[in-house]
Amino acid sequence: MIFEKKGNNPALAVGYFFKGLKLLASAQLRSFIIIPVLINVVLYSAALMLGYYYVADLINQFIPGWLHWLSWILWPLFFISFFIAGFFTFTVLANLLAAPFYGHLSAKTLAIITGQVSASAEPPLAKVMFAELKRAGYLASRALPLLILSIIPGINIIAPFLWALFGAWGMALEYMAYPLENAGVLFSEQRQLIKGIRLGALSFGGVAAMGLAIPVLNIIVAPAAVIGATIYFNEVRKKG
Repeated sequence: MIFEKKGNNPALAVGYFFKGLKLLASAQLRSFIIIPVLINVVLYSAALMLGYYYVADLINQFIPGWLHWLSWILWPLFFISFFIAGFFTFTVLANLLAAPFYGHLSAKTLAIITGQVSASAEPPLAKVMFAELKRAGYLASRALPLLILSIIPGINIIAPFLWALFGAWGMALEYMAYPLENAGVLFSEQRQLIKGIRLGALSFGGVAAMGLAIPVLNIIVAPAAVIGATIYFNEVRKKG
C-alpha cells in the first residue's frame, strides 16, 4: 500500500477531520458511536476530577524553593505539561477500551463513502486488542522521557512544546490505525506509511489533540477523528 503525496497537505488533512465531525450526525453511524461516547464521558469526567483535586498540589511540589520567584512562569508550564500528559494518558486508555467499536465505526464509514464493504473490514477482537496494546506500549515508551523532562526545573520550559508535537503524532498513529488495520496493515507498516505523509498526519493529529484537550467537546472528538481518518485513508491511498 502507498499513500499519495496529497496526503501530506496540511489543509487537506485538517479538512478530513472536520468531514469526520460532520458525519457524526449520520443516522447510519449512530449505533457505532454511542458506546465510545459513553466510555469517553466516564473517563474524561474522571480525568477532570483527578486534575482538579491532585494536579495543582503535585505541580507545587516540583517547584523548588530557590525557583519560587519564577513560579508565575514555571507553574503554568508545569500545569500545561501535566494537563497534556494526563489527557494524553486518558485518551490512550479510552481508545484502548473503545478500540473494537472504533474498528466497526471505521469499517461502516468506509462502506458509506465507497458504497462497498471490504471482506477484511472487521478483524477479530483479539487482533484488535493486541494491536491497540502494542500501539499503547509504543506511545508509552516515548511519553516516559517527556514526563521525566517535565519535572526537571529549567529544562522543562520546552516540555509543553514537545508534548504538543508528540500528542499530534500519537493521535495521528492512533486514529489512522483503525482504517489501516481494517485493510490488513500491521503496526510496523502503519508507522512507515504515516511517516510518508508526516506533515499531513501531524496536522490531522494536532487538530484531534487540540479537540481532545477541550472539555465536553473531547467526548465526540475521538469518534469524529476515527471517521475523519477513514476518509483521509480512503482519499490518499493509491488505488489500482
